[in-house]
Amino acid sequence: MAISTRFSVGIHILSLIATDEKMTSDLIAGSVNTNPVVIRKIMSMLKKADLIEVRPGVAGARLARSLSKITLLDVYHAVAVVPDKELFGVHAAPNPDCPVGRNIQSTVTPIFELAQSALEKVLAHVTLDDIVSEIEQKEASSS
Repeated sequence: MAISTRFSVGIHILSLIATDEKMTSDLIAGSVNTNPVVIRKIMSMLKKADLIEVRPGVAGARLARSLSKITLLDVYHAVAVVPDKELFGVHAAPNPDCPVGRNIQSTVTPIFELAQSALEKVLAHVTLDDIVSEIEQKEASSS
């Protein structure tokens, strides 16, 4: 099972808004290739996390902070990818009469928590500015 696509869609939305504040949910949906309702739901999450600002009756949105002040970890948390320390699920009811079943949760849980922490540290060091800059470089080199 993959991490929710809300994370990559959230990055996509923010990157589009960074390039054009007049982006509507319909235009963003066209770029993401999904339904505008999905975009509006994720934009609502981004707004709640103070990553974007939207004004009623005005098309588009704008970033609430500069590109260099929004990390991928901010987006990850904004779109509620997973609850804290729950990136890796552990099955709930292993057999307590089995030596492996009795000990599997307490054995793998600390490893899973370390792995999630490592992921979050990487995301904390990548900004939206890094993403948009790389997109612009790729676009320029393909022209």
